[in-house]
Amino acid sequence: MNLPNPAELLPQMAGALLEYLNQRQIAAPRFIGIRTGGVWVAQALLDTLGSREPLGILDVSFYRDDFTQSGLHPQVKPSELPFEIEGQHLVLIDDVLMSGRTIRAALNELFDYGRPASVTLVSLLDLGARELPVRPDVVGATLSLAADQRVKLSGPTPLTLELQTLAN
Repeated sequence: MNLPNPAELLPQMAGALLEYLNQRQIAAPRFIGIRTGGVWVAQALLDTLGSREPLGILDVSFYRDDFTQSGLHPQVKPSELPFEIEGQHLVLIDDVLMSGRTIRAALNELFDYGRPASVTLVSLLDLGARELPVRPDVVGATLSLAADQRVKLSGPTPLTLELQTLAN
């Protein structure tokens, strides 16, 4: 399977995001990337848009529903939100949407900071392997993988995608 090139997806995603925000009359959204890959995609998207807006960084490790099963990842860092959440229109960005559990965790954390006016979900890839009813508003590409396959994003520059096969 040939994976898409993130650099080719970003201009299309930027255009789709601007159209989505314009349709909803959202003029000054706040951008938040989910650590780590979502932050890389968010920064690349802001660069593509020519935006100098501050980027919020969300680390959802403590909010994951599998935290007790997987334990604490050694690279957990605090979230960094350089703006208010209450009443803001947020653009939440992740690299790969698979089960929806990371997004659920991100929303839980965001609501601990306040009640946003809206949340727009942007994902570089949608793998369609839903366990929760979560769908991106803007997506770079949709892929279907075999049960033993995953996609890994490397970055931050250049952003590259790699197909991985899980060991049995």
